Amino acid sequence: MQTHPPVALITGASSGIGKATARALVNAGFTVVGTSRKAADAGRVAGVTLLDLDVSDDDSVHSLVERVIARFGRIDVLVNNAGVGAVGAGEESSISQTQAVFDVNVFGAMRMTNAVLPHMRAQGRGRVINVSSVLGLIPGPFMAGYVATKHAIEGYSESIDHEVREHGIRVLLVEPAFTSTSFEASSLAPDAPLSAYASQREVAREVLAGALRTADDPDVVAKVIVAAAVDPRPRLRYTAGAMAARVSLLRRLVPSGTFDRQIRKLNRLDAAPAAASSPHAPTMRRKG
Repeated sequence: MQTHPPVALITGASSGIGKATARALVNAGFTVVGTSRKAADAGRVAGVTLLDLDVSDDDSVHSLVERVIARFGRIDVLVNNAGVGAVGAGEESSISQTQAVFDVNVFGAMRMTNAVLPHMRAQGRGRVINVSSVLGLIPGPFMAGYVATKHAIEGYSESIDHEVREHGIRVLLVEPAFTSTSFEASSLAPDAPLSAYASQREVAREVLAGALRTADDPDVVAKVIVAAAVDPRPRLRYTAGAMAARVSLLRRLVPSGTFDRQIRKLNRLDAAPAAASSPHAPTMRRKG
C-alpha cells in the first residue's frame, strides 16, 4: 500500500495548461514538481517545486529526472505538456525549423518518457500522460508542422502503452481542443514565407485567434489530466472539453468527403478545385 503522497512531474508548468495542472495536482494530494526553461522567471505556484528544464537537451532531461528522484524518491506521474506552436503553410517552414518543433513536442516527450521509465519499472507502477490535441486526430491547414507533431504523439503513445503495461505502467493521451493560452502569440512564424500563401496565412491566423477567444480555460484540461492520473481503470484517450469530444466523435462518424468540406469551410478556404488531370490519363491529340 502506498502511504506517501504520489509524486507528479510536469513539463512546461510555468503557464497555461501546465500551470493549471500543477495547481490541480497539488489540490488532488500530489507532491508536484513543475519545470520551465527559466524557472527563476516563472510565477510561483503554491505547493509546487519549479525547476529548470530544456526538454530538447538530453543532459538537461537526465539531470532533472535524477534530481527529482534524489529529492523525492520516486516519480509516479509524468505529464508531458511542454510544447511549441507553428503557424504557416507547410512549404513555408524550413526542415530545420520543423525539426525544432519536433524536438520539443515529440522528441522532448520521448526523452522525458525514456528517462522516467526505468524508475517506474523499478517501483512497478507509473503513468505517463502526454498532452496531445484534437489536432492529432484531424488536419490543421496552415499548422502542418505542429499538427504533424500531435499525430506523432498519438501514434507513439498508443504504441508504447502496449509495451509497458506488463510493468504496471500506462501511457495515456489527453486531447484538448483550443485552450485559452498564449499559444498564438508564442507560435513560430514561418522562416521561409512565400507570397503564394501570404493572404491565406493571415486568414489562418484570424481563424486561430477567433477560436482562442472562445476556447476552454486551462482548468478544464487540468481537471481531465488529474482524472487520467488517478483513474483506477485508465483508458488510452481522454478528450478535454465539449468541443474536443464533438470533434473526436465527428472524426470517427462523418464520411471523409463531408469532413473534408467542413474542414475547408471552418478554415475559410475556397471550395476544393476540380481534380487535376491524372498524370497517367491519356492525352487527346488532334488529327490533321
